[in-house]
Amino acid sequence: MDCVSANGTEFSFLECGSGKLALLLHGFPDTAHTWRHLMPQLASVGYRVVAPFMRGYAPSAVPADGCYQTAMLARDANALHEKLGGDGDAVVIGHDWGAPSVYGAAIDAPARWRKVVGMAVPPTAALGMAFVQNLEQIKNSWYMFFFQHGLADLVVGANQHAFIDMLWRDWSPSYDATIDLEHVKKSLTDPKNLQAALGYYRATLGDGYRDPQLSELQTQMGAGVPTQPLLYLHGANDGCIGVEVVQSAKSMAPANVNFAIVDGAGHFLQLEQPQKVNKLICDFVAS
Repeated sequence: MDCVSANGTEFSFLECGSGKLALLLHGFPDTAHTWRHLMPQLASVGYRVVAPFMRGYAPSAVPADGCYQTAMLARDANALHEKLGGDGDAVVIGHDWGAPSVYGAAIDAPARWRKVVGMAVPPTAALGMAFVQNLEQIKNSWYMFFFQHGLADLVVGANQHAFIDMLWRDWSPSYDATIDLEHVKKSLTDPKNLQAALGYYRATLGDGYRDPQLSELQTQMGAGVPTQPLLYLHGANDGCIGVEVVQSAKSMAPANVNFAIVDGAGHFLQLEQPQKVNKLICDFVAS
């Protein structure tokens, strides 16, 4: 495992292969190990694959600025591109929180990224609209609102992070997440790391710190979609974000966005159906 300083904080990362940069961003509650099936496949088609632990997730540092808004995560990706020697042939791939982060990175610095892949959180404003129009999605997203309360810091960490076990069961009910849960719990054992992970939600829906210098980018990300070729993948049985939200996103997406629903997968599709997901991504980045 290596580390690098970028955008004012320290990132630890997993790496394999050589060639063009492929940056892989994980979500919540997850770690860089979520990419263990995809990384060697991308390396085999000519990429230097780097999967950082997102800001605040151990062994990456808890950032001194305490900023977890999505625009900052996008700037992290672009700073990592710079520090890792990426060029205009780089690709960026994100799951869950990593998905809006890579959309934002591609919007903020389009010359850095040739292609974009998002998973589990669709582009466009479809998810935000679902919070107003889709009661079933509001029910599925209850945890986001619970995280705004200070009690969440205690509840999520209690009983060996049983709350996180519950989320994985609800979101990907047919998947044995034993290995992944070990990695997640190790990453979030320190209360400061857990508070950082919850900070992503508080900077989006609550009163978490937002850097005023990022307000313009945050606005662009809220309404925009990257102009690069973009592949979006979603599990057919995702218990976190319903397929109907994806259909809404598809109806408002520009022509550069391709959508694919992965059968036999829930929220963590890259782990549940690695062969299908790996092929879709490798074919897309190679085309």
